[in-house]
Amino acid sequence: MQRTSQIVGPQNGGHRLARVEENMLDAAHGSRLEQQARAGGADKQVGQVTKHAPVELDAEDMMQRPRVISLFSGAGGIDYGLEAADFDTAVALEVDKDCCATLRAGRRHWPVIEQSIFDVSADEILATGSLRRGDVDLLVGGPPCQPFSKAGYWSKGDSLRLDDPRAHTLSAYMDLVREVLPRVFLLENVEGLAFAGKDEGLRLLHAQIDAINKKTKSHYKPETRVVSAAAFGVPQLRERVIMVAARDGTRFKFPEPTHRSPDATEQVDLFQRALPTYRTAWDALGDEEPDSGEDLETRGKWAELLPTIPEGCNYLYHTDRGEGLPLFGWRRRYWSFLLKLAKDRPSWTIQAQPGPAIGPFHWKNRRLSLRELCRLQTFPPDVQIIGGRTSQQRQLGNAVPSLLAEVLGREIRTQLLGLPSINEPLRLLPPARSSCPAREATAPVPKKFKKLAGRHEAHPGTGKGYGARAREAADQLPAHP
Repeated sequence: MQRTSQIVGPQNGGHRLARVEENMLDAAHGSRLEQQARAGGADKQVGQVTKHAPVELDAEDMMQRPRVISLFSGAGGIDYGLEAADFDTAVALEVDKDCCATLRAGRRHWPVIEQSIFDVSADEILATGSLRRGDVDLLVGGPPCQPFSKAGYWSKGDSLRLDDPRAHTLSAYMDLVREVLPRVFLLENVEGLAFAGKDEGLRLLHAQIDAINKKTKSHYKPETRVVSAAAFGVPQLRERVIMVAARDGTRFKFPEPTHRSPDATEQVDLFQRALPTYRTAWDALGDEEPDSGEDLETRGKWAELLPTIPEGCNYLYHTDRGEGLPLFGWRRRYWSFLLKLAKDRPSWTIQAQPGPAIGPFHWKNRRLSLRELCRLQTFPPDVQIIGGRTSQQRQLGNAVPSLLAEVLGREIRTQLLGLPSINEPLRLLPPARSSCPAREATAPVPKKFKKLAGRHEAHPGTGKGYGARAREAADQLPAHP
């Protein structure tokens, strides 16, 4: 039968309506096969939905691949991981222009809707993917996380959280769960979503899931955990809150870690002690040489101080509790200030919006290259990140490591979708290199910084720093009439 939907989106500063017609076959598998096996045809963009010439895929393989709706897709970190776990992204929804260009450049066969989640309906998303309600195997997404971020909490001692307009994306995600009724949904967010005593976002999600179950006679029973990416082979210390639920009520069991910290030898049991240690920055980057045309020089007031800091350290090295000169107060700066990678450890968390002195920096005292950032996020090697350097950094810093999504995707396939397990090594796991070079030598502190040496007050605690006090004083000023 013929299905018609409207896609509303920004075009040249305004809005235009575009009509998108999809042939919806009565048989779901027939619809999938026809959509993916269709041959020929040039790429075309209708409204803000990009349609691409299909990729040559084996018909049997297409029939077996679980279909995914991806929300807040960003640069595709989750999607590439699910692809490695033999899922198929039927449609991706993303509002950022550069992220959409990245998705289109990386996988020409993924339909991309360049829209805000608030401006597109469930019917339009389903039509774009040639899907029907209840026909979606997996719905995934990571609603924007700034209201629940650790940085916002540390600087203010609190944050708006649910009162922040950006937190409304949580409800928008759950609205689509209700309208789409996927067999499984996976929601990803920052660990701050589940802070003790600050878990109102998590409680909101549980209340909305209860309402969905009551209204639709579904049986979603969410399982939530703070997951460490490094514990599953990602060469980066990054923790995210993951929620997974199946429509039929089957409980998801999070996989056990496959890697351990090299420092956790006494506190772990015999099974964990037998695990390989975390993949390291050297495992990920050891054979990577940056493009000679890529500008990776450090700049700014503190650039010349970076070579004085050892691998694996940050500005705290130059405090009265560190081993360098006392140039700063203890914990007076962000953790990522002058933060440098160590070859024999996982990378620190990649930042989305770093300033000139915000790391992690390479052990060669430079910024990380684009390919190095992709490797630390375990993106497939053929992925292109579109946009300027600031946009590329933001896309990668906001992404979920693809290897983590591959691990979770394999578990969802077998536990919740009843599909056969994939009997081969993880496709996105970096190789473990046999040897790691010695740490780089540090440089002496330049003369211009030595005048900063002396006694510096330590940070007094959350919400009591210089910035927080200044904001508090500003808030107490009388309002202008």
